[in-house]
Amino acid sequence: MTVPTDPASDPSSQAASGPGEPATPPSPPSSGLGRNSLVMAAGTAASRLGGLVRNVMLVAAIGSAGTVANAFDVANKLPNVLFAILAGGMLNAVLVPQIVKAFRAHNAQERIDKLLTISAVGILAITAILTGASAWVVMLYTDGWTAEQLALGTVFAYWCIPQLFFYGLYTLLGQVLNAREQFGPFMWAPVANNVVSVIGFGIFLVVFGTAPELGINDLAEWDTPRTILLAATATLGIVAQALVLLVPLLRSGFRWNFRLGLRGIGLRSAGSVAVWTFAAVVLEQAGVLYLTRVASEAGASGGPGVEFAGNAAYTQALLIYLLPHSLVTVSIATALFTGISKAAQEGDTDRVRADLSLGLRTIGVFTVFATAALTVLAAPATAFIVPTAGEQGTALIAPVLVALSFGLVPLGAMALMKWVYYAYEDGRSVFWITVPSTLALVAGLIAAQIWLAPQYWVIAAGGAYALSNWITVLLRTGGLKKKLGGRLDGGRVLALHAKTLLAATVSGFAGWGVYQLVGGFDALSFGSGWALTMLSGLWVTALSGLAMLVVYLLLLRLFRVRELDRLLGPVLARLKR
Repeated sequence: MTVPTDPASDPSSQAASGPGEPATPPSPPSSGLGRNSLVMAAGTAASRLGGLVRNVMLVAAIGSAGTVANAFDVANKLPNVLFAILAGGMLNAVLVPQIVKAFRAHNAQERIDKLLTISAVGILAITAILTGASAWVVMLYTDGWTAEQLALGTVFAYWCIPQLFFYGLYTLLGQVLNAREQFGPFMWAPVANNVVSVIGFGIFLVVFGTAPELGINDLAEWDTPRTILLAATATLGIVAQALVLLVPLLRSGFRWNFRLGLRGIGLRSAGSVAVWTFAAVVLEQAGVLYLTRVASEAGASGGPGVEFAGNAAYTQALLIYLLPHSLVTVSIATALFTGISKAAQEGDTDRVRADLSLGLRTIGVFTVFATAALTVLAAPATAFIVPTAGEQGTALIAPVLVALSFGLVPLGAMALMKWVYYAYEDGRSVFWITVPSTLALVAGLIAAQIWLAPQYWVIAAGGAYALSNWITVLLRTGGLKKKLGGRLDGGRVLALHAKTLLAATVSGFAGWGVYQLVGGFDALSFGSGWALTMLSGLWVTALSGLAMLVVYLLLLRLFRVRELDRLLGPVLARLKR
């Protein structure tokens, strides 16, 4: 359900962890935490910015709706989804911990060589098999497509699925760098992907021009050179992202020798956590698969001159939805994760409970406001972030973004809670909680297909996605309450969310009033070029958002919400310096 193709700026990286839930980022050690966190945050921010630029150019080339956009979206998403299963089941749960342990072993070089070799060979074999099965894989993830669109999606997939191998290589080399406490390259490598993509998509726009506002539906206008340039650019970006990590590794003196063998690399000690993690990821991806099929069918249901939101429009909404979480929430949660893990290992339940409560309350201050902002300002935010979508594309994306936004509050909470489960090496509970949340997602999609017209299916998909987040966080809350001695400091957490909800509601009305005062949707300069569309989206979002922020902060001060100081403290301190 995504378009961007690097884990740092890719919504589909969430698929490895749960519905709407990004994968756990690497945590720096306590030593040098501030410096390492700053390097990682800078790399993430640069990747996000570059990812937005490449996304704008991609939408300009093929649109945010239409036959070609939907076909490319599915094909380019496949390596991300397949890697989510591979990463969650084998790399993150099994091999990455062994890489970390290998550096402390007496035969470190031999173990690292074997781990990297067996992993690379395995991923290469899986990639080759799936690439050969591209036609079947595309049919599995789509529904209601014509033979011509399936054929185009299959050709795109032949070019895009090989990204799977380089995603794996990127993860393996990155984890070796992390184990050697070289955190910067892993977070900055996606910038190479963005550079390659921007150049490639730029060449596409110069040679072939831009797509019409409703996307490209007449496949007679689409030829082989367009296919090769678009898909090859996407894949070359991932190749660059992986291979660039060889530079810091070689400079540091690390050498990787091709060495096959399973003896002595510690795979037997991977434990049951890996099995349950893999099972949870596979189950999550079953929900993702069904959502993609529903969205692809919705996109194919429009008539001549009438375009419905499909999987490409859902991708754009998901990209915007994940931005506040990835830029703020993950940073807060990551900062707490090291302390939570240490406390769990030492059996200090009170410390785990206190840190979890602090994280939930601090994250809540941000996510409740972000929910209100995305709900009120979905259209201008879309115009600013994806100006090449045009008026009709924005009209398709914005309602989906509103539906998704109601899952933003539980998104941050469920991610932090899952890390607590893993701190206690409890993958089994994570799996069983995934079952009802995935069933809820699928049930919501089926209900939409039964009772709603196709033009509303993708909006309903966003709502079902949000619902699955709420079910996940409620079930994880119950499980952690038992695990942490029967209490979770729930009173303070609920009180904080009640105060922020009231403040966000009032600020939402203020922002909506300002939005309507300046002209609402009509204030967005569609049809005047991308630059003016982006600028109009920026100033409308900034003006209305500023009004919301001022009201929100004043009310939090009035309500004496102390977590606001913890959230704003680092920012204000940096501004003073």
